[in-house]
Amino acid sequence: MKLEKKDILKALENITVPGEGQNMIESGAVKNVQIFGDEVEVDITIANPSLQARKKTEVEILKIIHKEVYEKAKIKINIKVEAPVAADKPKANEIKGKPLPGIKNIIAVASGKGGVGKSTVTANLAVTLAKMGFKVGLLDADIYGPSMPIMFDVAQEKPLAVNIDGKSKMKPVESYGVKLLSIGFFTQPNQAVIWRGPMASKALNQMIFDAHWGEIDFMLLDLPPGTGDIHLSIMQAMPVTGAVVVSTPQEVALADARKGVAMFQQDSINVPVLGIVENMAYFTPEELPDNKYYIFGKEGAKHLSEDLKVPFLGEIPLVQSIREAGDVGRPAAMQTATPIESAFEEITKNVVQEVVNRNDSLPPTEAIKITTMAGCSPVKKK
Repeated sequence: MKLEKKDILKALENITVPGEGQNMIESGAVKNVQIFGDEVEVDITIANPSLQARKKTEVEILKIIHKEVYEKAKIKINIKVEAPVAADKPKANEIKGKPLPGIKNIIAVASGKGGVGKSTVTANLAVTLAKMGFKVGLLDADIYGPSMPIMFDVAQEKPLAVNIDGKSKMKPVESYGVKLLSIGFFTQPNQAVIWRGPMASKALNQMIFDAHWGEIDFMLLDLPPGTGDIHLSIMQAMPVTGAVVVSTPQEVALADARKGVAMFQQDSINVPVLGIVENMAYFTPEELPDNKYYIFGKEGAKHLSEDLKVPFLGEIPLVQSIREAGDVGRPAAMQTATPIESAFEEITKNVVQEVVNRNDSLPPTEAIKITTMAGCSPVKKK
């Protein structure tokens, strides 16, 4: 069969451009079509930068050409992302956040609700990255419930002051190869942090910008549960590479995890979601090693990731030793040759791969500039 360009173009009229109402021909997304015998090469330009949009576009082109034109055609698709230029681009001095010198990737670890093991996952991700040879920093951004000093067995430590280029900077505390800062270093164990949003944001900015982090491959941010003021302050202060959302399989946690993903995907925030981690996925008693009991439900977070079309990064079983390890200040992933170490290694490798995919397919994240949120009144600047 002889392939013709007009047949290819007609078939592509059946595909809608991601995020737009027009088909690919009307929108001008199809830049070029070349035919070499039974080989077809299609050049496409889209505005949606997400990896999901690119994959969806590629699959739809393959399907429609095989269905409408020639089922044995050999198709090569070249997709280029050209994000639209914002009409009201903020002035440079109006942007609060800027890239942090020496820090390559910033990963926010979040959860829709408390009690799902977000801080435990963050701590074990950090030590696993360090074991893999990466330079790792961890900012405990959970101002009202800091737990990292205990989890890393440094509750009695205090950050030291160092002189960098004539300026006094905080030196993060280091444990298990992870550089760590937390508001917990500056408060007493029985002291409650009773601060309004601006005070909490100021404390975070000091730990971010008044610290000497040095060279860091991965900076992990342990965010507070929920979606609130601290989250916005963090994403205004620094360009977050991507977010990891932690949930248990139960419906109550999944409903809040869905909101957490939605927060990062809002147009005004637009932080790529690297994936979802399912914690407390199942329980296996020591005396019944082949049995799995799905106490909180089965594969709820996995199904949620499929529903939201974000990667599923892996699952962590409900194991007593994980809790015990956190309580004594030695993250469970430090234990060698155990199923827990393997579980965290798999999740960490998936996170690293998603960061690589994100950096290959998307431009660097910019710190957000928020003046209004859905359901809220605009903030008027004087």
